[in-house]
Amino acid sequence: MATAEVISISEPVVSAPPESAIIYTHDLWKTYDMGSEQQVHALRGVNLQIRRNEYAAIMGPSGSGKSTLMNLIGCLDSPSRGQYWLNQQLVSELDDDELARIRNKEIGFVFQTFNLLARATALHNVELPLIYAGIPSNERIDRAKESLIAVGMEARMHHKPNELSGGQRQRVAIARALVNKPSIILADEPTGNLDSQTGIEIMALFDRLQSEGNTIVLVTHEHDIAAYAHRVIHIKDGVVERDERKR
Repeated sequence: MATAEVISISEPVVSAPPESAIIYTHDLWKTYDMGSEQQVHALRGVNLQIRRNEYAAIMGPSGSGKSTLMNLIGCLDSPSRGQYWLNQQLVSELDDDELARIRNKEIGFVFQTFNLLARATALHNVELPLIYAGIPSNERIDRAKESLIAVGMEARMHHKPNELSGGQRQRVAIARALVNKPSIILADEPTGNLDSQTGIEIMALFDRLQSEGNTIVLVTHEHDIAAYAHRVIHIKDGVVERDERKR
């Protein structure tokens, strides 16, 4: 008796994402080789679209794939398969040097641990992305000051991180994320090292930044933090389990 041949049909290649999409992933996979012919599929064909000026949170338990997805969205890693378009650029096929250029130009990162240079002033910390971008000194200083003013840190711009509170450090980190006028602000557990009241103040700042036209993608495991976003994308076992829009 003849057996039927099973043919694997891959997802069709997308020629271009919708104009409204700032982030667009199509059949995105990330697979890690663990040796002894074992593989771990951290992402399993994620299809995701985030529009310009959207405020989205990505949630999921430990091991769900949300950190892997964040690394791909942030151009910190490349997918094993599939496509990722950022601001109409197909970045999933770029090499490491090109990814670094895109990261500096298109993405403003905000981390739980602030990632500020301890011996540098707030002003110099905010200047750093502009230095990497080759912006002249006078323009760098003007833009860094403008960014610090936008987050309410103009009075502390010459202070070093150890002279600032946790909330002030995070505001400096947000100013640094804004200074290159990126396509997206990618915030990874931005209130994780802050007390509750300071966390509320930082999330209010994100609300204001989004209302001023910024696209914000928030990665968190905390439901009360994700609740600030207008859309919550739940990741589980490497796929989008639920996608909830609140407005």
